[in-house]
Amino acid sequence: MALFGRGSGGGLMNVIRCDEQDYIIWKWRPDGQVVNTTTRENSIRYGSSLRVKDGEVAVFVYKSKDGPVQDFIEGPFDQTIKTANFPVLSSLVGLAYGGESPFQAEVYFINLAGVNQVKFAVPYFDVFDPRLPDHGVPVAVRGTMTFSVADYHRFIKLHRLVDFNREQFIRQIRDAVGRYVKGVVINIPDEAGIPAVQMERRVMEINERVEKSLKERMEVDFGVRLGAVDIAAIEIDKESPYYAELRQLTAGNTARTLNAQTDVNIKNLQDMQSINAENMAESLRIQREEAQRAQRLQTETNFIGAHALNRQTDVLQTAAQNLGTMGTLDMGGGGGQGSGMNPAGMMTGMMMGGAMGQQMAQMMQGMGQRVQGAMNTPPPMPNVQYYVSNNGQQAGPYTMQQLAEYARSGLVTPQSYVWKQGMTQWTPAGAVQELAPLFGPPAAPPEMPPAP
Repeated sequence: MALFGRGSGGGLMNVIRCDEQDYIIWKWRPDGQVVNTTTRENSIRYGSSLRVKDGEVAVFVYKSKDGPVQDFIEGPFDQTIKTANFPVLSSLVGLAYGGESPFQAEVYFINLAGVNQVKFAVPYFDVFDPRLPDHGVPVAVRGTMTFSVADYHRFIKLHRLVDFNREQFIRQIRDAVGRYVKGVVINIPDEAGIPAVQMERRVMEINERVEKSLKERMEVDFGVRLGAVDIAAIEIDKESPYYAELRQLTAGNTARTLNAQTDVNIKNLQDMQSINAENMAESLRIQREEAQRAQRLQTETNFIGAHALNRQTDVLQTAAQNLGTMGTLDMGGGGGQGSGMNPAGMMTGMMMGGAMGQQMAQMMQGMGQRVQGAMNTPPPMPNVQYYVSNNGQQAGPYTMQQLAEYARSGLVTPQSYVWKQGMTQWTPAGAVQELAPLFGPPAAPPEMPPAP
């Protein structure tokens, strides 16, 4: 059953809505009614309709014997008021008046979409650096905070709607934010390890800490949601004598730290150069030993071939001599030793001697070719290696073959710095005569223009 209609009591119809532009909480009153002049300002008339925009919530507050109770209508909403839409109203008023009588209710609109901005400024307060715990450095903070109402149930529990004043509420938040910001900044040197004299340059880090601390406090203390904190400046009183003393102390520590770091870097560079020199010397030593070993093996091979040839020659000579004596042996004629020439033995010796002579000639020719080839084979080229430096990063050592591959792929360019044992300093690869062929011939000039 509708709560309002054309009952016997008559009355005027109202449109309950909020047309304010900048508000947090706004109380609705019938047209022409002044605050706290009559109870009619809370009297809802017959046929009234309710309009709640998106981003708003309308709060109907009723009085009961157990205390105030509320109905919450979230926007968007645009309907005639009925008990079906107001659960609390249905139980409190509908049964008592049968839907025929106006009822008393305070109507408030809460802005959920509005973003409120509060500027804050914390005057100079002392910040103590752990290195000089008795010397406070004056620091001031300026910035802006934004917030909005999100949990309206909690917001209503924390604030009286009937006498809510936006300006007074903003002042309360501004004062609280000043206290919260001061509490965070004053502990920055101890908790964040940021020296007091460097706080001006570390605003972003400090801003994050302040925002994290404020978020929970604003929800608990005021029932609003923090949007953002923007610290515009952290100002240090540079006229303070303690600031000058702390600045001198910080500058001295910084200089000593830089000097120590420079010494460490120089020592590391010297150690690296020493290690690289030792590695290069060791690599060259191994290359020399390998080249000498290869040369010795080549020489030993040549000597072994010549020795084998001499041995085979001696064997063939001995065999020829033995075969020559066969012609003088008695081959069964009964004449006895020294009885005269033996034709059969001579023929046999000649045949065998010719075969062995031919074999010896072939062997001599083959051995001679092998010895000649071995003697004409040059020793292996020494394996030259370079170190390469690109963008300050050292790599290597690389052989010429590896450098050629890197040059083709663009990993090594004429501008890449290189160094090998014997060079006095790092030099661009394109300026090293030995490496210049890796980057191809110089570009040919364009064709000459035709003669006029």
